[in-house]
Amino acid sequence: MTVDLKGRIALVTGASRGIGYFTALELARAGAHVIACARTVGGLEELDDAIQAAGGSATLVPFDLADMGAIDALGGSIFERWGKLDILVANAGVLGVISPVGHVEAKVFDKVMAINVTATWRLIRSIDPLITKSDQGRALILSSGAAHKCKPFWGPYSASKAAVEALARTWAAESQRLPLRVLSVDPGATRTAMRAQAMPGEDPDTLPHPSEVAKALLPLVGPDQTETGKLFLVRENRIVDYHMPA
Repeated sequence: MTVDLKGRIALVTGASRGIGYFTALELARAGAHVIACARTVGGLEELDDAIQAAGGSATLVPFDLADMGAIDALGGSIFERWGKLDILVANAGVLGVISPVGHVEAKVFDKVMAINVTATWRLIRSIDPLITKSDQGRALILSSGAAHKCKPFWGPYSASKAAVEALARTWAAESQRLPLRVLSVDPGATRTAMRAQAMPGEDPDTLPHPSEVAKALLPLVGPDQTETGKLFLVRENRIVDYHMPA
């Protein structure tokens, strides 16, 4: 599917590698100007080179999502420079540890919740006045199957992604009468550094490349995507509803 994003401003977090990197590249190829955020300056510079080679444009914003003040200031900076925001891809996140819940150190749990949940909330709060005024606002909040499966030893990560989905669904309900469309995204197991950290014995060649995920996400930010408050399953290429516990 061809998606024309000329004139659109897109913000991508965790853009220096993995799904964030390739999603930023796909958005730029489709014509969007990409605001690429990540901690790793080298990765952002590599992304910028790739975007320029593809004929696109980007603004690099190197900062740590643990810097809550920087997140709060981001929306104002975007307003001052562009006056709008059309697309948000909240991709950045951390795994924490694979460990029994009772063995997780407090500092590890706190970091997972701070980066995956609190930073996502502050990001939404920071850019909400901009994206809710867009005539084609689109927000993708990266989640995980861990939010629902709650497998043993994945407690902090599972809890954080369940919380992120709750935030996304609430935001979608609050903006239902607006052009803004909000989806959570479950990319499935993907060939990323986080996956290698979680499953060190797994053969990465058996997993989809993050560029494949990025291509699947691109239509979700186009004008033809009108669903909101739902979950996109990348592996199945479909949007599904949420249901109350039975």
